[in-house]
Amino acid sequence: MPIFNVTGEVDPFLHISLAKGEKIYCESDAMVMMETNLELKGKMSGGLGAALMRTFANGESFFQQHIEALRGDGDCLLSPILPGAMRVLDIGSQQYMISDGAFVAATSGVELKVRTQSLGNALFAQSGGFFITETAGSGQLAVSGFGAMSELEVTPGKDVVIDNSHVVCWDNRLQYDISMTTGSSGGFLGNLINSQTSGEGIVLKFSGSGKILVCSRNRAAFLAWTQSKPA
Repeated sequence: MPIFNVTGEVDPFLHISLAKGEKIYCESDAMVMMETNLELKGKMSGGLGAALMRTFANGESFFQQHIEALRGDGDCLLSPILPGAMRVLDIGSQQYMISDGAFVAATSGVELKVRTQSLGNALFAQSGGFFITETAGSGQLAVSGFGAMSELEVTPGKDVVIDNSHVVCWDNRLQYDISMTTGSSGGFLGNLINSQTSGEGIVLKFSGSGKILVCSRNRAAFLAWTQSKPA
């Protein structure tokens, strides 16, 4: 199986070593360098319908980059679009839900599937709407977060609330709900007003048992801040 290693502490690369015949796929424009034994192709994985659903659900490019070691062993370097940390996850007995823009690369045995969300979660989601991306199969998956990344462990009776913009991915065994406020009451209008005045935005409430990866930076807030500054 291809070997994934995150190299560097600040804005790291994803270093991948492939043996002859092995292949991986990654987000469009992720490839930085590859040795000449490797071949790069753009493919529409899973057919037209699957590619469209992944684009709407997770903000991925319609075409993905597929890298295969056709002529012998070889290495490549990949990099995510936004600056920040990366993490390699083992997929198999544990599967994950992936937030918008977090996917970097995966071994060929890992599949990115799109499943429907509940009506309430779909209406409040910032991206994806009725659809969200979930892993399947087995292998390794690399995800990225804007800024530093940290791992949280949710246990029964200790639910957590996380700003939607800081969530990278989470264990698919966790139960989650999306809302506009951390409050438990107040009605739709009250929650909307509280969300706007407190600056909470959209939050995800997780319960059950499992792991969540979060990042330190809010992409939407950073973009709004840069756009507010004079040229």
